[in-house]
Amino acid sequence: MNRIILADNQAIFRAGAARTLSLEDDMRIVAQCEDAAKLFTAIDGLRGSVILVASSLRLDLRGLLARTQAAGSRSILVAENAEQVPDDLAVLFEGILHRNVGGTVLIDCVRRVVSGQRFVQRANITTMQSSDSVGTRVRDRLTPKEMQIVALIVQGCKNKDIAQQLGTKEQVIKNYLRSIYDKSGVSDRLELALFTIHHRVLAEAAAKAGNLIQMKTA
Repeated sequence: MNRIILADNQAIFRAGAARTLSLEDDMRIVAQCEDAAKLFTAIDGLRGSVILVASSLRLDLRGLLARTQAAGSRSILVAENAEQVPDDLAVLFEGILHRNVGGTVLIDCVRRVVSGQRFVQRANITTMQSSDSVGTRVRDRLTPKEMQIVALIVQGCKNKDIAQQLGTKEQVIKNYLRSIYDKSGVSDRLELALFTIHHRVLAEAAAKAGNLIQMKTA
């Protein structure tokens, strides 16, 4: 059984990756860490694991690699979609992925790393531009209220919390969500959050909507 530690400050991405990997018979998620302290505890206590660590945690990556190697574990760096990882740093990781990675590629990467191979997902500018065009279409179809709900979904809020923040009823939020799902082509809140994260234009619009909510409630 391949033990996997997920380290990322984006709860939605952790949840999506965990759901994808845990469906595989040979993989088990043994820890999910949102900060450095929890990650270091997991590395020391769960030796021989595969560690997926996001660059957004802003860790001392060389120090992290030394600690990982001392624990007999392997490491995969999850970079932001447009982030270029320096070659001298990239070669130290067994795997390099970007946040827009699909489930099949994610699974393949983990399996290759476990077998002793290196796996590098290069940033594909053409693909990212295409993804942005998809995100733009969805963004333009969503109303300002729907975009606020998307922003709160990405933050991990439940329907009750969203209703309280927007001054409405929970059933109204459920109605809005059905419309959002139809417009974006997703089937649930997790897929919606992952879709938003993977499409930069949509993610930026959601972030702005989230900032407006915070300003109104401050």
